[in-house]
Amino acid sequence: MIRIDATGLTHRKLNEKLRQEISLGKKEIVLKNVLGQRFIAAGLRDKVQIRIEGIAGNDLGAFMDGPEIFLYGNGEDGIGNTMSGGKITIYGDAGDILGHSIRGGKIFVKGNIGWRGGIHAKSYQDKFPVIIIGGKAGDYLGEYLAGGLIIVLGLSNNQRPLTGKFLGTGMHGGTIYLRNPESPKFLGKEVTFTPFTENDQNFIQPYLEEFAWDFGLSLSEIFKVTFQKFVSRTSRPYGRFYAY
Repeated sequence: MIRIDATGLTHRKLNEKLRQEISLGKKEIVLKNVLGQRFIAAGLRDKVQIRIEGIAGNDLGAFMDGPEIFLYGNGEDGIGNTMSGGKITIYGDAGDILGHSIRGGKIFVKGNIGWRGGIHAKSYQDKFPVIIIGGKAGDYLGEYLAGGLIIVLGLSNNQRPLTGKFLGTGMHGGTIYLRNPESPKFLGKEVTFTPFTENDQNFIQPYLEEFAWDFGLSLSEIFKVTFQKFVSRTSRPYGRFYAY
């Protein structure tokens, strides 16, 4: 294991040091005292573990396809932007547009996230993106969702709603599951509710087992509360607007 102290480093210098250690064959790297440096691990395709202590800046893990990132703190906006593979595990909260255009891999957040989580997420070839939020999410969760899986558990104790307004606006693929017996008050008009079945539980359980293991949670406690399932009403909601 190699440790890099990010104190006083620009985001460029920190990423240079990170890539240098990876080029030398290091497989487990700890970044200490991170304070808002951007683009950490952006574009990396190496099978490497990166442990971050502090607050990660915008676009953590953007465009990556391979690394496993553990963030022991909070993250800013754009985490996992257009990532194709790997995993990002966040032990705090995250900002807006988490998983923007994600095409594969997993993002697990123990706490809350901001607005537009999972916007434009999509499945790509054999890749299937998964976003699980342990706390709550802001407005426009799953906006223009085209594929993949988003789960919101609402395990945090604050009084804000499980999700904000306009859940799934423009959604035309993928699935959103909310651990909540009550429907959101403000759904996007492209979204419909379907009953949560045993098949749904079997589908999401392996992902929730992994999430519970990562954060030391009880899977049985998670399933004590009813889930709701949301899908798009049509796979081509805007087809009538286009001429071919």
